[in-house]
Amino acid sequence: MRKSFNLMGAVLPLGLFALGAWAGTSGLIGQIGTYWEDIVYLTQQHMVLVGASGGAAILVGIPVGIWLSRPSMERHAETVMQVFNIGTTIPTLAVIALSMTILGIGFAPAFFGLFVASLLPIVRNTYAGLLAVPAHLKEAALGMGMTRGQILWRVELPNALYVMFSGVRTALAINVGTTPLAFLIGGGGLGELIFTGIDLMDTSMLLAGAIPTAMLAVLVDFLTGQGQLRLIPRGVNPLRV
Repeated sequence: MRKSFNLMGAVLPLGLFALGAWAGTSGLIGQIGTYWEDIVYLTQQHMVLVGASGGAAILVGIPVGIWLSRPSMERHAETVMQVFNIGTTIPTLAVIALSMTILGIGFAPAFFGLFVASLLPIVRNTYAGLLAVPAHLKEAALGMGMTRGQILWRVELPNALYVMFSGVRTALAINVGTTPLAFLIGGGGLGELIFTGIDLMDTSMLLAGAIPTAMLAVLVDFLTGQGQLRLIPRGVNPLRV
């Protein structure tokens, strides 16, 4: 395993160097550079959509996951969860198209479609993380005289935080990669360069949208991964054992 990891660590930089050299000699970098102002402007739109819809999904998904994990919801939790499953069963493009019929075109339907696409991983991981907290920890806290609210905040949430972060990380990665579809209903974002490049068969325009989208996805995943590593306490963080 270590040998294969070392091999990949050596091959990947060489591959990136070769790709960069090819792009430089072919003049592709210069062609992409002609869209620089568009890239900056559309990246800002892209980030606003991701931040708004992803933030709303976090603010809604975590409380819903906590609510479903409560003993009073034990019989109904999986039934309610199927409602969120429907949101991911339907293709995101179809959700955006359906929301367009109600909300029109522009930011609002794009926001709603991305919000729905991001919701399930957060709800599911919050729910699963809280259910996975060992029963003896909760029993010990109850024996110490803690209330149900104190047990939730001081015992359950800290122990479930790693799984919850994984859900947020997955949701944001999905969100960044799906946001280009917002262009199709006037929501803006880097999809404008991607889909226009496809229509015009312009590779440089296509890559001017696709490369920043991929870089944003990597950046968001890296930042959430760092948050997962550094914000979760050592005792309940398997990354900091």
